Parts: sequence; C-alpha cells; structure tokens
Amino acid sequence: EVQLVESGGGLVQAGGSLRLSCAASGFTFDEYAIGWFRQAPGKEREGVSCFSRSDGSTYYADSVKGRFIISSDNAKNTVYLQMNSLKPEDTAVYYCAAGATSRIHVPREYEYWGQGTQVTVSS
Repeated sequence: EVQLVESGGGLVQAGGSLRLSCAASGFTFDEYAIGWFRQAPGKEREGVSCFSRSDGSTYYADSVKGRFIISSDNAKNTVYLQMNSLKPEDTAVYYCAAGATSRIHVPREYEYWGQGTQVTVSS
C-alpha cells in the first residue's frame, strides 16, 4: 500500500525558511515520480517542485525557482522541500504526491497523495 505522510509545515515570517518532509512507503523513488504541490484558498492546485528518477527530470515552478530545493533520502524513503526566502504568496496547503507519469508538473497525473501540511507566511 502506497502511503505518503507530510510534515514540517507551520507559521513563519516572510523571508524565513521551512523544510517539508514526505515519508513514503509502499514504493521506491525509481518506480514513481514524486512531486510537491500546493493549493491556496480559492485557487487550483499547482505544481511546486517535482522529480522523476526514471528519466532524470526535475521541475520547479517559476515562482519558486532559486528559493525552493527538492531532495530525497533513499535510505529513509523520504523527500524534502527546502523552502527559503518565503513570501506571503507561498501560503498554502502543501501536498506530496506520487505517480507513474512523465508529466511531472501536472497534478492530475498523480495517483497517490498525502494529507497535506499547512504553510502560512506572515508579512
């Protein structure tokens, strides 16, 4: 059974940093693409940062390039999203997802989702 459990969200001031973690089980990163997505109130879910080990592709949304870094720890089967220089517009629920897709930035391509973790950036 595939499971994804996010942690690390919280309240931070603008300019601060947070690191989100996604503990994965039931699959390996060689099998599925992994992505971080976010959804703010009244907005559609959007891709933030994703990678596929099978084809070596990595995606960052333009809005987070240079500020966010996606990484993984194979031994722990955990994916991280280091978020630096946070802005109020980064406020959203952040989700970790896994799926067998090459369109790694497209939310509907992902089959498995975590429960989400709230990130709130105050100005």
